[in-house]
Formats: sequence, structure tokens, C-alpha cells
Amino acid sequence: MRVVVIGSGIVGAGAAYHLSRRGAAVTVVDGGYQGDATQAGAGIVCPWVDHPEDDDWYRLTNEGARHYPGLVEELGEDIGYAKVGALLVAEDPADLEQVRALLRRRRPGAPEMGEITDVSTPSELFPPLSDTLSAILVPGAARVDGRAVRDALLRAAVSMGAEVRAGIAALTPDGQVLLHRPEDRGQPGDQGPAPEDTASSGESPAVGADGAADPLTSREHDGGRGGSWRQAVPSGAATGGPVAGARRFGGEAVPLDADAVIVAAGAWTGEVCRPLGVELPVFPRRGQILHATLEGVDTAWWPIILPRMGPYLLGFPDSRVVIGATVEDVGFAPRVTMGGLDEVIRAGLRVAPGLFNATVTETRVGLRPVYAPGPALIGPLTGRVVVATGLSAYGLTAGPFTGRIAAALALGDTPPIDITPYAPNTR
Repeated sequence: MRVVVIGSGIVGAGAAYHLSRRGAAVTVVDGGYQGDATQAGAGIVCPWVDHPEDDDWYRLTNEGARHYPGLVEELGEDIGYAKVGALLVAEDPADLEQVRALLRRRRPGAPEMGEITDVSTPSELFPPLSDTLSAILVPGAARVDGRAVRDALLRAAVSMGAEVRAGIAALTPDGQVLLHRPEDRGQPGDQGPAPEDTASSGESPAVGADGAADPLTSREHDGGRGGSWRQAVPSGAATGGPVAGARRFGGEAVPLDADAVIVAAGAWTGEVCRPLGVELPVFPRRGQILHATLEGVDTAWWPIILPRMGPYLLGFPDSRVVIGATVEDVGFAPRVTMGGLDEVIRAGLRVAPGLFNATVTETRVGLRPVYAPGPALIGPLTGRVVVATGLSAYGLTAGPFTGRIAAALALGDTPPIDITPYAPNTR
């Protein structure tokens, strides 16, 4: 069976891997979009603290977390996956009670989260932390390197016969795939700066009196829908992103033979699927993230830090600490901004003042794909085309598992979970 996978992020790579294992002839189209979410994600795998009132979201992310240990064993290489635990921190111990109750409720069905314990001195586990914080430890939480996961999945797929082709994929109304090179670029997949969303260029995130993004406004947590511990309400106004993110084609199109197509193009999925006569309300949500190093400090096994408000922090090997991320609805604008970095740095130092002298080594920005109706978008659009996107801030948690679901659908198999809650509404 010939399957074309449009999108080479973590969902597309996961689909290609699972398809190849089943013997399908797979072609992955790498669009080279600036701002793809996978390359910028922090890599937190801790589904149990989020979506307390949304069982569909939780089911997907929980199964995504369970998928990782087996995947690590199958791939047989280092993808940065490690169970380092997560510290849920707050200045007021009372703020931890709600999430503590949630974890207790979920633990019988998710024993892999481990035994939840109070930590009286969290700075003993993550030394830069403020000594004013209270914390509870979720020992089963893990971190993963999103780039390493994606690359390992693609390498494994290629070793089983898959092909990765650079260029821009377009669909015809009957679901055929045409491969283009970007206009005015020398080679397929090459591109300069991504287009900005001119419709939203006048929008700005919530700002404080000094003109910088206000972390207490733009990072305010959702007290209504979802009530998640770490998923913040975005700053700025949501826009109709897919149109603004459109790509122009150049040169002759090359048809790609396919019996089935999986569209896993992240925030660009709506644009890719529009020729099918469907309008998918998928839009980009920008996240800016910062990497810093503490020279000579072993940060490889530091736990993930999840505050009730403000940024998350997590350690990686090579003395690296990741801090992020902003949550911005500003359209297709994959730019690192002064205001965004100010938000991340100020809020990060409030939680972990011991990072004051850390060296800033890298900044990243990604456009998380958000499906407006929620919780995610997974299912058949036509008899030939399957869509898999909309994982928002949980792409690295649920991405490989979502790819497995998409692969099953493309092959006509029963997916590993009921996908009814995620099915696209094409009426």
C-alpha cells in the first residue's frame, strides 16, 4: 500500500514509522515550514496534571505518555527520554491542593505516575529554585528531546524503505498529492523568512506598564474550560491563521502516487486540506522558549518544574536548562520577540532566581497547531485522506501515539483508541 505523509514533524514521523513497520510504501513530504512546533517543544511528558474536566484530551495525552517506553525500546537509540519526575510548585501550599486531589483521583488508572509525595525543600532537587516554594513530586513524569524523537522515527522509517522528499505538498479535490517547490527557491524545501500574518500584525500580547509582555496577564491559567495546571490562556487575539500562512508554489508539480494520504502538517493543515472543500479551523499558537546553560553543573536528572503560574523549567544533559514558553495567538509569525523573551526571563527568574547568571545559549520559537473546537483533530476527511493535528502544547506528549492512530486509519485498521471525540466535522 502506498501512503503519502504530508508533514515531517513528530506526528508525521510517527505515522511514517508505524506505516513502515507494517510494510507500507511511505513517502514523507518535508515542507520546511519555519516555526514547526516539534523543533521548538520543551519535551514534557506529564499528562496527569492537565485537563481535569476534559476526559477526551486526557485520554489522548495519557495514552501518548504510555506509548513512550515501548517506543524507546523499539528505536534502540537515545531520544532524550528520561523519567526525571516533575515538581509541581507554588508559593502558597494551598494552591497545590486541587492538583493533588486530581492526581489522587487519576492514580488508580495511571499507576505509572508513581507515588505522589510532598517535597519540603524543592531546591534540593532543582537547586536554582526559590526557597519560598512548596512542592509535590510526580515521579513518573518524563522529559524527551522532540527533535531527537522525530529524527529517530524518520531514520527508522527510512531504514524500512520510506522516502523523505523536500517540497510543498498540495492536494487536488479528489485527494491526489502534488509536490511543488517553493516559489523562487533554488531547491525544493528551501525557503526564506516565513510570511507574517498581516491580518494580525497589529495585534499585540498583553503588556505591562513597561511595554513588556506581562507574565501575570498573558500566562494567566485557565480557570474555566479545562482548568489545566500548566496550560495558559494565550495573549493576543486569535486569528484565522491558515489563510495568512499560505505558501506560494513555483515550478511544475510532481504527482505522488498514493492509495492513502495522511495530512500531519501542523498549523498549516487547514491550508493543505482546503482543496478538498473542507474548512478546518486549525490555527497557530506561538511559543517562545529559551535554553540556558550552567557551566559545570550536572542538570541531566533535574526534575521538571511546573508552577501554577509562569513558565515551566526542565534540565537536560550538557548543563542545559529549558525555560518556556509564551502562549501567543498572533498568527503565522514565527519570530522570537523582545517582549516574549522578557516574559520568559522575568517569570523564570521569579521561580528560579538561581538562574540569574546562567548563560543564554539559544532561543526557539514554534507554532503549535490548535484545533479550535478541541481537543485534537484525528480522523478521515475522505475515503483517501486522513488528518492528524491539533495537539497544541501536547505534541511531544501525544505526537508519536497520534501518528500510530493515523497509520492505523490509513491502512484501514481499527485504531488503538476510540477516535470519535477527535473526528473532523466536515458537514
